[in-house]
Amino acid sequence: MTGRTAGCAAGPTPGATPGATVGRTARGGPAPAPSPQGAPAPLRAVAERLAVEHPEARTELVHTSAFELLVATALSAQTTDVRVNAATAVLFERWPDAAALAAADPAAVEDVIRPVGMAPTKSRRIIALAAALLEHHGGEVPSEQSALEALPGVGRKTALVVRGVWFGQDALAVDTHVGRLARRLGWSAATDPARIEADVVDLAETETPARPPVDLTALSLRLILHGRATCTARRPACGRCALADLCPSAGEAA
Repeated sequence: MTGRTAGCAAGPTPGATPGATVGRTARGGPAPAPSPQGAPAPLRAVAERLAVEHPEARTELVHTSAFELLVATALSAQTTDVRVNAATAVLFERWPDAAALAAADPAAVEDVIRPVGMAPTKSRRIIALAAALLEHHGGEVPSEQSALEALPGVGRKTALVVRGVWFGQDALAVDTHVGRLARRLGWSAATDPARIEADVVDLAETETPARPPVDLTALSLRLILHGRATCTARRPACGRCALADLCPSAGEAA
């Protein structure tokens, strides 16, 4: 679909300079000392290293509006962004806004989104989502967490993605990659996404109370990219990981 982009990029983490050498801070000073075995990785140092590795912190879901991002994120559960993007290229061509999607034939929507899996359920949900946007928000996507979560098929993570990526709010969205890396980095021992989010936010607030805050939206997007490219679920590539000297789990099997 012409004109669609791969999302809004989050701004760089404060103090980060793209192109800085791994092993030194993004400010150009000496790298932090390796974390003592078992100690959590320093969050700001991780954020700065990841800003070097992934200068453009962005979602890989293709979208041009808050509506498209909301629907694409809702469709992304238990599937890949590649499959979602293939489906939404057709979906948004045929039903470009809430009014059009709310009036769509569920069977036709189901046929278009079949590649993402759970097509009958997801078709009903995104049509109901569009109808709720029309009824309660004039077809526009709200920016408040509670209003987003009140929409059909929108959970906490989806709401946080939309708030952070589209509206530029500070929002740590926890998916499987963010959760896995948070545990490996020693930031949280939890498996519940809400608990992981709370643990990381608390750590960010207590670690750097007198400094510019870490951009949690950018951090979550970069953790996802790092989790896909390097710190994978089955075979984390610790030997080429920019965080290895900071990570208490470096060299361990997942």
